[in-house]
Formats: sequence, structure tokens, C-alpha cells
Amino acid sequence: MSVSLTRAEVLKVANLARLKLSDAEVDDYTQKLGNILAYIDSLGEVNTDDVEPMVHAVELSNVFRADAVVPSLPREAALSNSPKTDGQCFLVPQILDADE
Repeated sequence: MSVSLTRAEVLKVANLARLKLSDAEVDDYTQKLGNILAYIDSLGEVNTDDVEPMVHAVELSNVFRADAVVPSLPREAALSNSPKTDGQCFLVPQILDADE
């Protein structure tokens, strides 16, 4: 199956994505995206008869561990790099109105 991409299709996708493309960009994307689609199409010709179906290329599983309380960074050390604190918490500029 041969894949080709037209200028009209590139313009349609650009319009759907709300992109304004110059004529040069349309020509460039038509060629580049056409090459990408042709490559993807060529993957269909790869013989995968002896390849088992898989969900992921690398089989990984979650490693679970028990939650354990361990010493953490002291509050003073955590706050030491902050430009403003009240001694207990970071102070940051207000971004919402008090009414909200």
C-alpha cells in the first residue's frame, strides 16, 4: 500500500490544529510527513510471525516495599534556601483573591 500526503491534507490538519503555515512550510510538511507515513507503512511488511504479542517491549513489574518511617531532612535545612519563611512554612506570593 502506497501512502501519499497532499497539500490539501496538510492544510486541513493545520487548520484543525489552528496552525497558520506559510506556503514553504506546507510544502516542507507535505514532504516530511509523507516520508514519515511511508516509513510507518513499510513497517507493515516486516515479518512478525515468530514474535509473541506483547504489551510492552520490556517486561517490568512494580516493586512494592513496606512503608517505613525513616529520618528525613530537618525542617530548618529544608527552609534554609527559601527567600521567605515564617519559621515553619515556605511563604509564597498570593495568587488568588481572598474572596475566591
